[in-house]
Amino acid sequence: MKINGFIVAIAIAMAGPNVWAGAYKLDESHTQVGFKIKHLVISTVSGRFNKFAGNFEFDPKKGEIKDLNVSIEASSIDTNEPDRDKHLKSPDFFDVEKFPKLTFVSKKTVTQENRPTKIEGELTIHGIKKSVTLDVDYKGSTTDPWGNERIAFEASTQINRKDYGLKWNKNLDKGGVMIADDVKIIIEGEALLQKTESVEKKETK
Repeated sequence: MKINGFIVAIAIAMAGPNVWAGAYKLDESHTQVGFKIKHLVISTVSGRFNKFAGNFEFDPKKGEIKDLNVSIEASSIDTNEPDRDKHLKSPDFFDVEKFPKLTFVSKKTVTQENRPTKIEGELTIHGIKKSVTLDVDYKGSTTDPWGNERIAFEASTQINRKDYGLKWNKNLDKGGVMIADDVKIIIEGEALLQKTESVEKKETK
């Protein structure tokens, strides 16, 4: 085992720094899955989902991401207003009892200069699946103080909520509607390279 471990260490060193091809998992404690939407025409409401999981394969030499699969618990929606969150969970919007998950599954990565710039895939909300493209800003890679290899990124896209059956709205007396149709989705994330060897779990916080 020690000889095998030594050989692996040499291979990593020869590959150069920050070259970690393999399976990654979203670090939920350092990732934000958020959204923004216009409210009353003149202002913006921000929210987030607090419970989610995601994993993918990443080749940093080529900048390619594949098999990205993200699952979000609809009932974890949080706009910092309990009554509004209760309404969003109701059949008027996400109907979380009937549709408990939002999911994104990647189909293709677009790269530029060996960095991911777009991820094309399928987003499912309220039981409706649509093709979307995430714009990706890859921030790079590093090792944390406990020896865990990490990458960081930002991703965003814009969708029309009505395409997913979220049609509830109210007309305003002075014109316009209470809630806009377009929703901006913003993800600020960190992901951990998953260790293939059986080792004692290290502190990551």
